[in-house]
Amino acid sequence: MNIIETGIEGLLILEPKVFGDQRGYFFESYNSRLLSEHGIDIHFIQDNEACSAKHIFRGFHYQLPPFAQTKLVRVIRGCVLDIVIDIRPESKTYGKVYSIELSAENKRQLLVPQGFAHGYLSLEDDTIFSYKVDQFYSREHENGISYLDTSLGIEWPIPPAAFKTSDKDKVLPPFGSHVTYE
Repeated sequence: MNIIETGIEGLLILEPKVFGDQRGYFFESYNSRLLSEHGIDIHFIQDNEACSAKHIFRGFHYQLPPFAQTKLVRVIRGCVLDIVIDIRPESKTYGKVYSIELSAENKRQLLVPQGFAHGYLSLEDDTIFSYKVDQFYSREHENGISYLDTSLGIEWPIPPAAFKTSDKDKVLPPFGSHVTYE
């Protein structure tokens, strides 16, 4: 597995080695020993999966400590534009946005550490998005940032007004007014 740095501390791309032949393919999507050899020691406790139609946006979500989550995200079917925002106040990259296309075809994964708001836009119908977390969900510690916040400078493939999203995500506050991540 190739582990690729993104320029943001702790935010990593995991690119598996895919073995294919006339039968199809095989790859390890997760190997704790291999990650540990690279200094990545995370105890994931839950797997989540969502299926989305084209142009569904989910995010930008995060949880406040002590329920902050590290996520290992990937796409099983389809394709997404996956986007994170560094919300760690002490970080040199505080407020920086990073985006990557994750797909069933490229099989890349993104390791999103605690202290990031996370969201993704489905680029195909019936996209299946899967992710591991290292902390259980807590409604009381849930927070988010508006995808409509133009100050984030996100280059969207379609206008955000065309997104299909939850009522909850439509009313999230802009980045500058979100609850401090502490």
